Amino acid sequence: MEKQNNIASLMLVVGCILFGLGSLIVKFVPVGAYAIAFWRLLIASGIFYFLMKLKRQHFPKSKKALFFAALSGVFLAFDLAFWHESIYTVGPGISTLLNSLQIFCLAAIGFVFFAERQSKLQILNLFLAIVGVALISVEELHHNIDGIYGIVIGLISAVMLAGSMVMVKKVHQEEQTALFPLMLIISLTGALVLLVPSLIFNSNNLYPTTWQDWGLVVIYGAVMQCIAWCIAHFICDLFRLKTLEINVPSLTLREL
Repeated sequence: MEKQNNIASLMLVVGCILFGLGSLIVKFVPVGAYAIAFWRLLIASGIFYFLMKLKRQHFPKSKKALFFAALSGVFLAFDLAFWHESIYTVGPGISTLLNSLQIFCLAAIGFVFFAERQSKLQILNLFLAIVGVALISVEELHHNIDGIYGIVIGLISAVMLAGSMVMVKKVHQEEQTALFPLMLIISLTGALVLLVPSLIFNSNNLYPTTWQDWGLVVIYGAVMQCIAWCIAHFICDLFRLKTLEINVPSLTLREL
């Protein structure tokens, strides 16, 4: 058990670095919020397809499982787009904290619909987290009145991410699905959903214009979408976490 904790801790540190760098890429690459989310998911789709074929994994046969996986992709697409909008307005730090508040949505959904219970320590941690985020947000508004939009859209992104995670749980309730096919469906559906909004809202900055920016966008899709999800999945496997709890590692990564 101690060895598992050490491995998980190491993976959390690695994931923390990856998530932090991801928000910086979004901040400094001149591509629109919807467009960079589209490229992230499209690039990840190609990688997950390759990994699925390499591991000889298969799509779920259940139509309901396919539907919930696609719906998870829709939620994830707008989670990323709204998170990016928040990054542009209030910066990578606060926007990431706001997005991480999806844990409150998950806790409420788990309590109401899945009979999941939180310990007193977990409830205390949740309370302290929201107080901390509130204090930071208030300070931001003192010198950035436009930050109201960034805070609101960041909170909406948290709701979108919670919805995506719930749909992942619904997939596994219908049929146990391997990671790579599941993430391929989620990523590809998300990319397709974002295509039209990207063309409408980000027509002037739809794609990177330099090789350096293209490289950063590829890293954003390959590392932040693919490797980060694999890290979360790996940690959950170590501790046999329930499907809805797969976001616990990602929450920890984002708040560290």
